[in-house]
Amino acid sequence: MSGKQPQIAQIGCGYWGRNLARNFAELGVLGAVVDGDPEVAERMSAATAAPVRSFDEVLADPSIDGVALATPAVSHASLALRALASGKHVFVEKPLALDPADARKVIAAASAASRVLMVGHLLRYHPIFIALQDLIGQGTLGQLRYVYSNRLSLGKFRTEEDVLWSFAPHDLSMVLALADEVPDGVTAHGASFVTPGIADWCICQLDFPSGLAAHVQVSWAHPFKEQRLVVVGDQAMAVFEDSEPDWDRRLALYRHRIDRNGPVPVPEKADAEYVSVPRSEPLRAECEHFLASIASGAAPRTDGEEGLRVLDVLDRAQRSLKVGIRTI
Repeated sequence: MSGKQPQIAQIGCGYWGRNLARNFAELGVLGAVVDGDPEVAERMSAATAAPVRSFDEVLADPSIDGVALATPAVSHASLALRALASGKHVFVEKPLALDPADARKVIAAASAASRVLMVGHLLRYHPIFIALQDLIGQGTLGQLRYVYSNRLSLGKFRTEEDVLWSFAPHDLSMVLALADEVPDGVTAHGASFVTPGIADWCICQLDFPSGLAAHVQVSWAHPFKEQRLVVVGDQAMAVFEDSEPDWDRRLALYRHRIDRNGPVPVPEKADAEYVSVPRSEPLRAECEHFLASIASGAAPRTDGEEGLRVLDVLDRAQRSLKVGIRTI
């Protein structure tokens, strides 16, 4: 592309697609908007000055370098395959597919076409999560022992997918990144309160070969919003509190110690140390990363293989969940 900015078509301009379209427009790269609802597409076009096109028109247009898919999850794999076959780079919102076999087809197609494939695991681009990774990489927490992530709120209820698929991909992506290994044990339990057969609450337990343990709890039937990632190491503990309104208090480090010299272990508690992180919008960073990957040809941080690892865990958790889901 020799210096010119890649042009991106936004496919799907609903709840999340409009945020992607806004960022690509502000970056000066939004070349078209596509949506099945003509009124939604026209509103997005008016807001961004990008023309309304059909998906077929986008695929046939050589001036469009890439597409960003924010469509129903069931369509992700098929649309991605069509885009890759037309020579487009592809950003696809989570999950990459609903079936690991379909995800593998998309990954193979991207490799064969030498095109960038990136999955929208937004929190991997959050500056506070990146700062947390840096702390762990520097050895500040020591050896990791336990990780948990809660993503809880009241609504938005879905009737076509479990809360596991709707909420947990972001958390699983973070946990797998911190663990840097694939779990050898995955179990899940859940309950249905609102729509029979659709889990409104789920807890997923992961056990790793190194001995690290983790759990992810998700719910859209919770009285208040909570987005919290806790990482426990043998030297210190860290908390990423994304629902904390004060940005400067979202990453806390606790240098707690345990005195093992007596007959029973005794905790020596330390005050929270708040880690300063420059503020920036994760979605903007994610969009910029996609454009940089197109320009350089380098694999994105959340490439197809990373998306497949998350999908494999989701698939294992879903099979476990279906055994134990309860309607209350």
